[in-house]
Amino acid sequence: MLDAERGRPRPADDSDLAEIDLGLLLALEALLHERNVTRAASRLNIGQPALSARLNRLRQVFADPLFVPATSGRGVVPTARAVELQTELAAVLGKLRRMLEGPAVFDPARSQRTFVVAIHENPAVTLAPGLVARFAAKAERARLALVHPTRDVVDQLERGEIDLLVTGADRAHGELMQRPLFEDSFLSAQRKGHPDGNGLLDLDSFCALDHLLISADGGGFSGLVDDALAALGRSRRVAVSIQTYALAPIILAHSDCICTLPRRFLMRFAHELDLRPPPLDLPPARIVALWHPRDQDDKGHAWLRECLYQAAAA
Repeated sequence: MLDAERGRPRPADDSDLAEIDLGLLLALEALLHERNVTRAASRLNIGQPALSARLNRLRQVFADPLFVPATSGRGVVPTARAVELQTELAAVLGKLRRMLEGPAVFDPARSQRTFVVAIHENPAVTLAPGLVARFAAKAERARLALVHPTRDVVDQLERGEIDLLVTGADRAHGELMQRPLFEDSFLSAQRKGHPDGNGLLDLDSFCALDHLLISADGGGFSGLVDDALAALGRSRRVAVSIQTYALAPIILAHSDCICTLPRRFLMRFAHELDLRPPPLDLPPARIVALWHPRDQDDKGHAWLRECLYQAAAA
């Protein structure tokens, strides 16, 4: 690969790379190791004529003899160019061999990998404490990012920008792997000392109270509870709409609004709020983990999933 006009090496391009195949690289490796055509051919399990043909092709590709007969008459001696190639050749073939060895063993204690989990706020409150505790206890050098899912979250999974998506079962995608994490019922929460008391709610009292609603998209005043009430021919007054779960306990503690939310979320605030069952049947909230099929057999990804499963089971 010389510049014919200037007599010096020119940068390799794709057409040069097309001239090289793995058989040529293995032949060069064998000759550098054995320094003998017969032994190199035996090492490759090919005949001497086949190895000689490969050597001639290597000489054309590198524009160098590469090997010359030894003065002793036994074996061959590498040229300066062949010796120069030896280190780079070992690195290239080493990488190729590691590619064929299969995935490396994942050791969480040694890993410095960054994992990204897209998770909605409600399941995050339930799962994040246990997930982070398990993750940190076993992978002190790894990092974990919990991010809010965006509209292109499925594309992010496909591009490998996100490892896991934790969301409602109704948002599952058929092309993704999935596993159920938990089901959750609902409770209604209110401040301690609420004027309505803390006894069992009847439907009339429930509908007469002011309600707080969490609208993930922002600004909504209708949701799952309103659909269930409409099926009974009833309605309620949603007085306040917020976009984040974190605000709900604070607002409830300082107002006479009530709010109906998943039980696992509200149980974390049982010492601050009064909780009681709502007076209507609501379908359970089903939370699932989703991931791209590409990551199914990745050992690190499987370890992360197991940490999540354990957090959900707890």
